[in-house]
Amino acid sequence: MPVYRAPVRDTQFILNDVLGVQSRNDLPSYAEMSSDTVEAILQEGAKLAEQTLFPVNYSGDREGCERLPDASVKVPQGFKEAYDQYCAGGWVGLAAPEEFGGQGLPYLLHAAVGEYMSSANMALMMYPGLTQGAIAAIITHGTDEQKQAYLPKMIEGRWSGTMNLTEPHCGTDLGLLRTKAVPQADGSYKITGSKIFISAGEHGMTDNIIHLVLARIEGAPEGNKGISLFIVPKFNLDANGEAGTRNGVACGSIEEKMGIHGNSTCVMNYDEATGFLIGGENKGLRAMFTMMNEARLGVALQGLAISETAYQNAADYARDRLQGRALTGAKYPDKKADPIIVHPDIRRTLLTIRAFNEAGRALLLSTSLQSDIAHHSADETARQLADDQVGLLTPVLKGVLTDKGFDHAVMAQQVFGGHGYIEENGMSQYVRDARITMIYEGANGIQALDLVGRKLPANGGRALMAYFKEIGDFCEENRADEALSFYTKHLKKGLNDLQGASMWLMQNAMANPDNAGAASTDYMHLFGLVAFGYMWAKMVKAAQAKLNAGDGDKAYFEAKLVTARFYMERIMPETQLRLARIQTGAETLMTLPEGAF
Repeated sequence: MPVYRAPVRDTQFILNDVLGVQSRNDLPSYAEMSSDTVEAILQEGAKLAEQTLFPVNYSGDREGCERLPDASVKVPQGFKEAYDQYCAGGWVGLAAPEEFGGQGLPYLLHAAVGEYMSSANMALMMYPGLTQGAIAAIITHGTDEQKQAYLPKMIEGRWSGTMNLTEPHCGTDLGLLRTKAVPQADGSYKITGSKIFISAGEHGMTDNIIHLVLARIEGAPEGNKGISLFIVPKFNLDANGEAGTRNGVACGSIEEKMGIHGNSTCVMNYDEATGFLIGGENKGLRAMFTMMNEARLGVALQGLAISETAYQNAADYARDRLQGRALTGAKYPDKKADPIIVHPDIRRTLLTIRAFNEAGRALLLSTSLQSDIAHHSADETARQLADDQVGLLTPVLKGVLTDKGFDHAVMAQQVFGGHGYIEENGMSQYVRDARITMIYEGANGIQALDLVGRKLPANGGRALMAYFKEIGDFCEENRADEALSFYTKHLKKGLNDLQGASMWLMQNAMANPDNAGAASTDYMHLFGLVAFGYMWAKMVKAAQAKLNAGDGDKAYFEAKLVTARFYMERIMPETQLRLARIQTGAETLMTLPEGAF
């Protein structure tokens, strides 16, 4: 059976030693971020993940969800009890505003413990996870009346939330949607249509479900310009603001999925359901992107989370599984065979996963810090720089971490050999669960196009140039440090390849947009390689400082240096391959006639 241990030690190192959160006196929500407070929150989150959420992960996958004849949905045994404990601990509102019942703590902490929860039980954590996106949209775009009506109960966890975007004929191109909204005399709307792939669309774990639904008001323009967003509760609110009469929304069916069986992914049917406009008429896409950006970082976290738990199980198995002898001679002559962890190829597999996990964790938490700065800093320049960086890195995080999360789940399964293909060992669940992260909240090809087509040229390339300068300055400032020079040399080579790819796109994408499309996925991964490498260089600097001071766990920090060296030697050179692919352009890709495929 699988195991999971929350990586609290690694999170603390990143927060305290790499990001220096205790020194962020410029952010009000960081005032209480002492190392003791941070440790207490991380430890409590780890305890909930390991002892409550994880034990019902495997069983939830086997049992799945069931739609009952009355259109209600039964979730797996133990899910509601685990969800109730999650809510009772205040985890839904950890980073939510205090005025609506939240704790007002940094988003950074929400992301840190969110990894543990998703590693422990991704399907279960999608229920409150979708609520976070709905909360963000209502905070940003809702009226004061809407905020007071919905936010306190959603933040408490009594009510959950969803995102209803996709229709059977309409995925990424939302301008094609057909769900309609008819204005009513009282200011409400009647919503009619069907939505598919709605995660957590129906369940019995909360008193109400607040659906955020994209629809087109009668007479609105066609395409993206005519889309509006509506709040459509499962139960209409009564005079006391509680769940009252049933609204015209129901689960038509549950999708039969490859993975995340414990989450009710529903077809949702709206039959003149009462809805309320949020974010302004025909302004639905703007409000939707508030949800989407929140969700994309959450999905990036899922990619990391699955990769981490798959790695832990593979490493444990490799230490225990006896098979063959080391190529240099028996390492355990008292045993009939050596554990497979002595073999170089097994170590290559494990170190590849580990190197991405630790850098991915650092980049996610660093980006979460930038999100806090963008929302709460009193310095306008700092807010703009931070907002630019979050926007630039969001598609990289979502695309790279989920692509790699799936790859790593497969690699971890491979370590198990035939036992990894057997359901009772749990590794196949991680492969199946990881696969969806590459698809939802914008398939990764869309993330790559967003990066190349929108994020790079935004504001004259301001975000890109600032990020390149930040990495270049770090390399220059630490070039003379003998302990860091090996790492900065490799980082600078990767940065040069990324800058070369960016220049090639500037010179070739305008004349032929297909060049941008052909380059986009390689560019996204090239960007990720450099961004992860930058995190490794920063972690090496922090680890080396700890070793020099004789402070902390020597073995832990020395392992950091070894893993960083592996990344620079064995993974970072891939930037050259990605650059070479980008520079071939689109000609070969676009030559074959459509009928030849």
